[in-house]
Amino acid sequence: MTSAQIPHGPALLDAAAGAVPIRCVSAEGWKAVEAGLPPLQRSFAAATGFAPKAGRIALLPGEDGGLGLVLFGLGDTNAAGHDRFLAGKLPGALPAGDYRFEPMDGFDAGEAALAWLLGSYRFERYRKPGEPRPRLVAPHGVDAVAVGRVAAAVAAGRDLVNTPANDLGPAEIEAAVRALAERFGAAVSVTVGEALEKEFPLVHAVGAASPRAPRLIDLTWGPADAPRVTLVGKGVVFDTGGLDIKPASNMLLMKKDMGGAAAALAAAEMIMGADLPVRLRLIVPSVENAIAGDAFRPGDIIRSRAGLTVEIGNTDAEGRLILADALDLADADAPDLILDFATLTGAARVALGPDLPAFFTEDEALAGAVAEAGRRVNDPVWRLPLHAPYAGQLDSKVADLNNAPGGGFAGAITAALFLRRFVRRTRAHVHFDLYGWNPSTKPGRPEGGEVQTARLAHALVAERYGRKP
Repeated sequence: MTSAQIPHGPALLDAAAGAVPIRCVSAEGWKAVEAGLPPLQRSFAAATGFAPKAGRIALLPGEDGGLGLVLFGLGDTNAAGHDRFLAGKLPGALPAGDYRFEPMDGFDAGEAALAWLLGSYRFERYRKPGEPRPRLVAPHGVDAVAVGRVAAAVAAGRDLVNTPANDLGPAEIEAAVRALAERFGAAVSVTVGEALEKEFPLVHAVGAASPRAPRLIDLTWGPADAPRVTLVGKGVVFDTGGLDIKPASNMLLMKKDMGGAAAALAAAEMIMGADLPVRLRLIVPSVENAIAGDAFRPGDIIRSRAGLTVEIGNTDAEGRLILADALDLADADAPDLILDFATLTGAARVALGPDLPAFFTEDEALAGAVAEAGRRVNDPVWRLPLHAPYAGQLDSKVADLNNAPGGGFAGAITAALFLRRFVRRTRAHVHFDLYGWNPSTKPGRPEGGEVQTARLAHALVAERYGRKP
């Protein structure tokens, strides 16, 4: 028995003698499946009350008394809201052992295999490892290495988000980028200290109060003459809110405020792992928004890398500040595509909830491609408008911009409009405002850190530049 080798997380088995079959059963196909079961298994299924409702499982005995077959209910696969990652429930529900999916018409085995691996994820850095999880044989026709590569990148990103801030500062974010670069032969440059203050003044200002030095991390990979794709990820390792301090209840999950950086790293790992024909750049401004005597203040005016002056209306609107400097750098060489990822506003969560990231772009064709990529790989997003008349809310009486307009309306839109001021050469720019966290466990999506939009970004780049994932 061998397995597809991946650098992080569970893998699909290439083969396993005696793997227990899993028969997926839709509501419309149950009668035929039931009729085809051996009498013992049919009676056992009836005695246990199995019905093919979504997520229902029946463990049926074999002739030797061992586990002979798993029935897994899919429910109505044509119903609105059907969970395409339903198979991700199985690793947490089945006993340890090896399993395989039986072929079934209309069943997306590749998607089910990915859901299985995503549902197998555990974050066990700080606790005793749990019991062994069940393992899955790669379904026939599914590229086990490709599926495993995506799942591994997701797992690595989830680990970053789940790691508490006492063990994950800007230096550790840098280390994660350098480790990724070493694996794929990429180049990394890092700007810190006086150079950061001079070249990226907004990044420096936000991170100045922390004893852990802020930095700008810049990775490049791929042929210089290939289409240029730049990913930018917000890397706030912890956000107290600064002098506009958050209440305690709002601070509890602020270790995840680097979720945009984790998503960007995961997308970069997928793109490089698939050897997509692009010139990839990954830019991560990483800071801790802390409180001390040298913290930036409400009312301060700071000149950005782009030359625009920014009045600080609220120190808790720090993410857009560090992204502004990073986006100006990303835009300087006018790449073919810029994607930025950020846990930016509560307004986006109020509008769309935790599971549906918002995205913004002025490029209509690109907007359609983003939405379609999300649908295709089950990494959904929803477009919100860059409503230009709201840009006036960013006006300041003493500077070019205010980072936090008052009023409380359209917060996700005004944040996106703020970022857009720093992308002046590149029309193909998408801003993702994501949550970066699963509030509760769902199939394939364990409670905890999540790298929303990373798989979408991988699929979009693969589709746009000639190779599907």
